[in-house]
Amino acid sequence: MQKLFLPLAVVAVLLCPTLLPASAQAQNPSSSANAGVITLTTAIAQALANNPDIAAVRHEVQASDGALRQAGVMPNPELSVLMEDARQDSRSTTIQINQPLELGGKRSARISVAERSRSAALNELAIKSAEIRAAVTTHFFAVLISQERQRLATVSLELAQRASHAASRQVSLGKIPPLEATRAGIAESGVRVELAQANSELLMARQGLATAMGSKLAVELQLQAEFHTLPALPDLQKLTQALARSPLMQRAQLEVDKRLAMSALEKSRQIPDLTLSIGNKRELQTGRNQAIVGISIPLNLFDRNQGNLQEALSRADKARDELTATENRLHGEVLQAHQRLSLAREEAEMLKKDLLPGAQQAYELAIKGFEYGKFNFMDVLDAQRSLLQARAQYLRSLSEAQRAAADIEAYIGDSEFSLFTATSSF
Repeated sequence: MQKLFLPLAVVAVLLCPTLLPASAQAQNPSSSANAGVITLTTAIAQALANNPDIAAVRHEVQASDGALRQAGVMPNPELSVLMEDARQDSRSTTIQINQPLELGGKRSARISVAERSRSAALNELAIKSAEIRAAVTTHFFAVLISQERQRLATVSLELAQRASHAASRQVSLGKIPPLEATRAGIAESGVRVELAQANSELLMARQGLATAMGSKLAVELQLQAEFHTLPALPDLQKLTQALARSPLMQRAQLEVDKRLAMSALEKSRQIPDLTLSIGNKRELQTGRNQAIVGISIPLNLFDRNQGNLQEALSRADKARDELTATENRLHGEVLQAHQRLSLAREEAEMLKKDLLPGAQQAYELAIKGFEYGKFNFMDVLDAQRSLLQARAQYLRSLSEAQRAAADIEAYIGDSEFSLFTATSSF
């Protein structure tokens, strides 16, 4: 089998992405200077301002304010007018005001329920904000990594195309067998598929980021961040302590408090309310005015609100059990996310420290061997493919680490807590 020889400078330009001229790199979408440039902080702020889901939660908070205001309102008095006898000479007219008087602490119990409902609405706002921050962070870095994947796929396609053309020319000259050209063509087809997948992933990543930011269409924005940002690994003990104060944990605790307050409200309703009546009766026949004072109270013979109280107490017990289940579930999920982050960080660091330099060195040795005729062109392609695979694996590790860190931030739900900054207290 004859070997294909090309000048070392040509091979280096074709195969090594880092040796591409500046004009070629300028065509890369990730390095083009578009009008819009945003950081992760800006993207999160825009999402919190524009996302319709968080707007809906804010309206729920406003609704809970109205419910709290209504809970403290006293019942309205009742005005009644009674006319006796249709004959004017013997007719009597009674005007009376009836004022219900709530007993048993019903008003304060209603206020307590409304206050806990408002606290739950505010807590849901914190949960939704944490979810949006995590989603924006995940999509933000997904766009960065997708851009890098597209760049690598583009470089690989240029290499495959030139290699295929060079092999075809050498076959036509009879210097190499047709098998080499066939292998180069297969390699080019495979890289085209990879580039199509990379383009599709980038489009979906941009659309996902736009949706998370509250926009309907993907916008071509230049993201100001490094795709190889590796999130910090929080201390597990401090992470567990932060989880106990998280909005997700508070949601279950607030549900218990609300159910207990509702139980107290139903218990207070077992005490009947008084109705105080005052008024005046005018008799036209005698011309006399008579003052009327009365009091009424229902007799709790049949309906003592026992069914509603039983329901409220049972739902309070249910809320306690759900609180325990939530604690167990959240601790397990946070531990899993922490383990995912730890493994992804370890894998990314090993790839960056050992595998990537080794693949780069093997690639450079293949170029030198090709120059001296010790390797054929397909050996260089294999080395290049191994290097690209190592970089793709490194990108997958980075992506997994960033997703795991975003999940942890969503569980914690604290806007001050960030694993993507070096100043994190964890």
